[in-house]
This record gives sequence, C-alpha cells and structure tokens, in this order.
Amino acid sequence: MKYIRNDPLLKHRRRELRRNQTEAEKVFWSHIRNRRFCGMRFVRQYSAGPYILDFYCPKLKLAIELDGGQHAQDNNQEYDTARSAYLKSQGIDVMRFWNHEMLHDTESVLTQIAKKITPPSPLNVRGVTLEKSKTMRGRMILAGDSGKIRA
Repeated sequence: MKYIRNDPLLKHRRRELRRNQTEAEKVFWSHIRNRRFCGMRFVRQYSAGPYILDFYCPKLKLAIELDGGQHAQDNNQEYDTARSAYLKSQGIDVMRFWNHEMLHDTESVLTQIAKKITPPSPLNVRGVTLEKSKTMRGRMILAGDSGKIRA
C-alpha cells in the first residue's frame, strides 16, 4: 500500500526530527502548539509523499518550513523547488521562513502566517462592508452598511 500522508516507513525519521528540533523550530512550536495560534491545530514533522514537513495544519493544508543556511545552496534550492511543486500538486500550500527570521523577528513571521490563515474581516463585497452574523438554516447571514440583511 502506498501512503501519501504519514508513511509508516518514515515514522522513525519523523520521530528523530521531533526529538532533535532546531532552536527556531522550538520557538515556533511554543507559539503554535495546542491550538494557541489562531485556534488552528498544527503538527510537527508530518510526512506528505516522500517529504517530511516541519509543521503542518491539516485543516488549511498549510505547511510551514523553517530553513537553515544550507537551503541557500544551489542544489538545495532546486530540491526545495521540486519539493514545493510536489506539495502544491497535493493541494498543500507552503510558507518558508529562515531560521534567523524566526529567532530574531518572531512576531513578523507569526503576523505573516496569521494573514495567510485568517480571512480579512469585516467582509467587503462591491464596496459594501459586510459583517458575519448568525446562520439561518445553514446559510450565512450578512448585514451590510445599509442595515439590510443579505443571505
């Protein structure tokens, strides 16, 4: 049986990577574990096909990669490009950050990720600002500037 996600053959390597995190990964994990970040569940060292992702949000199909200096080398850049293309073909978005960004500008990194995973609010459709309200029979009710309710 061929596994697309969390291949049992990679289990030992995933466990090893979780036990030997970089400092940047430790810092990031401290901010996102236990749904602390935007209420989203992230997992560490998740495999998709032949690749192991640093962090992954299954609900959003979003991978967060923290890269060290070795990723700046030409051969590693080609590998990362092929890897990102494969993940995109699987419907997984990838956001990449340098380890030093996470260590020295954590808030900026978290802000960029938050922008990616949270929709802008309030909604703006055709120049009218809309706010989400209660649902009625499974339909979203939107109240516009004029106070009229739209379904």
